[in-house]
Amino acid sequence: MFPQHGPGRKHLRKIELTDWQREIVAKYPEQLLRGLFHSDGCRFVNWASKPGRDKRYYYVRYLFSNKSDDIRNILTDALDLLGIAWRRPRWDHIAVSRKDAVGVLDGFVGPKS
Repeated sequence: MFPQHGPGRKHLRKIELTDWQREIVAKYPEQLLRGLFHSDGCRFVNWASKPGRDKRYYYVRYLFSNKSDDIRNILTDALDLLGIAWRRPRWDHIAVSRKDAVGVLDGFVGPKS
């Protein structure tokens, strides 16, 4: 059971994995990431343009949003474990935007069910 179950608001209380949960995450980080992105994340097509140009380019991106520092840290620890590049565009968001990193996530996260 993931430790978000309990009394009080998630972002106001401590959420940490126990030793046995960390062992499972170390063995199966893909399943944890899939669950986190399916619960509090999304996969979408983003666009950008270069300064001084009117042309847009489009790319796929994963975005995870959660107000709990602990849950975001659990996510980023699992991404680091798999060598997946991520960044923090806002204090409560984690983004995976690089083409190779998105390709890795596409291999096991997939569309929400």
